[in-house]
Amino acid sequence: MQMPKTDESVIARREELAAGLREIVPGEGVIDGEEELRAFDCDGLMAYKQLPLIVVLPETTMQVSDILKYCHANNVKIVPRGAGTGLSGGALPLADAITLGLGKFKKILDIDFENRCVVTQPGVTNLGITTAVEHAGFYYAPDPSSQIACSIGGNVAENSGGVHCLKYGLTTNNVLGVEMVMMNGEIIRLGGKHLDSGGLDLLGVITGSEGLLGVITEVTVRILKKPETARALLIGFPTMIDAGNCVADVIAAGIIPGGMELMDKQIIHAAEDFVHAGYPLDVEGLMVVELDGPDAEVNYLVERVEEIANTANASYIRISENEDERARFWSGRKNAFPAVGRISPDYICVDGTIPRKKLAEVLRRMEGISEKHDLRVANVFHAGDGNLHPLILFDANIEGELERAELVCADILTLCVEVGGVLSGEHGIGVEKRDLMGTMFTEDDLKQQQRLKCAFDPGHLLNPGKVYPELHRCAELGKMHVHHGKLPFPDIPRL
Repeated sequence: MQMPKTDESVIARREELAAGLREIVPGEGVIDGEEELRAFDCDGLMAYKQLPLIVVLPETTMQVSDILKYCHANNVKIVPRGAGTGLSGGALPLADAITLGLGKFKKILDIDFENRCVVTQPGVTNLGITTAVEHAGFYYAPDPSSQIACSIGGNVAENSGGVHCLKYGLTTNNVLGVEMVMMNGEIIRLGGKHLDSGGLDLLGVITGSEGLLGVITEVTVRILKKPETARALLIGFPTMIDAGNCVADVIAAGIIPGGMELMDKQIIHAAEDFVHAGYPLDVEGLMVVELDGPDAEVNYLVERVEEIANTANASYIRISENEDERARFWSGRKNAFPAVGRISPDYICVDGTIPRKKLAEVLRRMEGISEKHDLRVANVFHAGDGNLHPLILFDANIEGELERAELVCADILTLCVEVGGVLSGEHGIGVEKRDLMGTMFTEDDLKQQQRLKCAFDPGHLLNPGKVYPELHRCAELGKMHVHHGKLPFPDIPRL
């Protein structure tokens, strides 16, 4: 297939920027060949692709600082990128922007068991943190399904979740501090090894900011002691409605499992074919419920959940008898997304969150949305905290199916907001949900959010085109903006 020719002005601009960036990052840290750039043309939302103008791969915080200073001085846009596993297009390149990849920041800098925290560079994988501390009986709680590949810096940018976030919280509940480079090249530190900081909650602002406010170059996370006991239940139901009702019943009983996941029949069969987890194939809905803590407490809660499930019309219950069996129960859920490749050539993973009591209603209405657009929807989600992950199955080679899939996504996310939920639980807004922000926020809400962005990035050079459906220049938004290149927050430690 012949590649389209690149405009001469783009080539000239690329050559100019490459020369400037190679003064900062020598060797192979600057990528400007079109074939090589294609490796960065999308993130995990592969329905949308765009060749970046150039890619730069720094290795030190000072290099990141110098890159941003250079871009700030030359009015060049920046798209920060971690491992590229994000599912909302947050790291989608721009044709006139530099993609700044942090994949070389892959060292754990400090393991502090006394203070129960780890200081790490942002390119370390989520699972890599647990691997580094598990010999001492510790682990890092947030565990996205992509934890083997996704980076901790990207987790902070998107406020990632995971199957165990019901009990132990999202990324924002487990991050203690960050080092971040501002768009003007200034290096700041927020938080640290302590549990809480005084003053403005700037760490809370940065977590989940999707690369719009700065580039994270170091992260301090808390680690937890592994629980004494953990047991999992597989619970099958004749309908997804029964399964949804059981989720609500467990939470209403005051039980907070370590994790509680739900899969429909399509996912059950795909996952079982893929990893052979021992799932029942004659049920319409399958829950994985994990209970952890002291042995006596876990045994009691297992009995309580079993009673609740039987009352909720469960047709299958199996309780793990050892650690290998517990891990096997989870293996199917953890591999659900890649397993879907067995039943569909393409899919879009939706990420919306609803009140748990609305779960049965939303599942019913999603069936209608699927029928309306004549596309299958496979369901797998963090049922305990209402974070849905419907997978819209389609074939991009069939004309019009991608567009129909996008309509299904929009209808499901609009439904989530309608029943009292939100557009995203952990994947972020990016470009996928950008044009739906008006379903959840008023124009005044969106302007106020952009005022905050202006305080950090008055030139709108960091990840522009993401999150907000309409861009307002700082001058249009009022007086909350940067003066003389400095943040209006005097208590931020600077390096």
